[in-house]
Amino acid sequence: MDASLKDRLTAGAIAFRGYNTTNLGRTPELLAHPAYGPIVERHLREASEIVADTLRVPTDLVDRVQQRHESTLATFAEDIALILSVERAQIEILAEQFETRHDTAAVMTGYSLGEIAALIVGGSLPFADALIPLVSLAGDCAALAEDTTMGVVFSRGPELPPGMIERLCLELNYEGRGVIAVSSYLSPNTVLVMGQGDTLDRLKVRVTEMLGKNVNLRKNEHQWPPLHTPILWQRAVPNRAAAMMHTMAGGLRAPQPPVLSLVTGKASYTDLNCRELIARWLDHPQRLWDVIYELLSMGIETVVHIGPDPNLIPATFKRLSDNVTAQMSGSRWGQWGLRAAGGIHYRSWLRGLLRSRVALLRAPFVRQIVVEDWLLEQKPLRTSLV
Repeated sequence: MDASLKDRLTAGAIAFRGYNTTNLGRTPELLAHPAYGPIVERHLREASEIVADTLRVPTDLVDRVQQRHESTLATFAEDIALILSVERAQIEILAEQFETRHDTAAVMTGYSLGEIAALIVGGSLPFADALIPLVSLAGDCAALAEDTTMGVVFSRGPELPPGMIERLCLELNYEGRGVIAVSSYLSPNTVLVMGQGDTLDRLKVRVTEMLGKNVNLRKNEHQWPPLHTPILWQRAVPNRAAAMMHTMAGGLRAPQPPVLSLVTGKASYTDLNCRELIARWLDHPQRLWDVIYELLSMGIETVVHIGPDPNLIPATFKRLSDNVTAQMSGSRWGQWGLRAAGGIHYRSWLRGLLRSRVALLRAPFVRQIVVEDWLLEQKPLRTSLV
């Protein structure tokens, strides 16, 4: 490497991954590692005890990782604890083994559950106090997933009209045959939606009617707890979480480094509003695109991805990088979009943005480092940390 990870963090960001249908990543290898294993095991055992005490069920995340048991809806509470504990372990390994501290980064962020990890690592929330409400309500979130389907609405050409998908979702909700809502804004031409019953099928029909065949909706085959949607209102999850947070320790210190919230797209956490933003985090859509642009606008040169097999944020950066590179190779630098090349019409949403949001041009130059891969490629400073 031409620069150490420690040096790169000073102009870099740390990004924590959230829940996925697979959540082990390379954690079994880290757990079996002679230098990293004791740290990973300690964090997994701490999380196991919290889950067991909260739910009154035997929990052994160490055994689960060793047996390589992947996720189901039934393990959602465990998955939350697994992801958060592994992310904490990776942060500690960087500090203990490579003298690379998270607080030297310019900023932190996280998709979905990753935002809670950022607040824990940033010193705003104690681990146990943050984990207990999430684990307590995980069963209700998972139960709502039984009748919920995830889909992605995307445009092959122009930007999706602002507010159009949200409006169509509201119109379907008013029919009283299931709730559907935007769960994440992935880019100006892509939004993630979650809906009950046949609401996604009905949305697909209306999207085609309103916006034509260049806009499509693709369903995801897996079942997902409907986080970041008002579907959670049906079991009063946000209000119950907010009530539990009245007695949660912490939240009176702004995170360090600052945390970009996917509720607002900005570094909005202060020493007073942590509980308020977390309550909104539960049922408000994730503004991933706004956070990606904020990172580029800040001049971030490296994004360090924390967690088991991080996927969404790295994939978003790669798609954007590839699209910007292709767009610029098919356009005159001084006259963007005036000379078409093969496939350029599929990125017309980007062509317009490059005129007004020039920070997007930095995307191809941002370096991404997946920490679990990086750790397993390095020689630790010490052979064991018992």
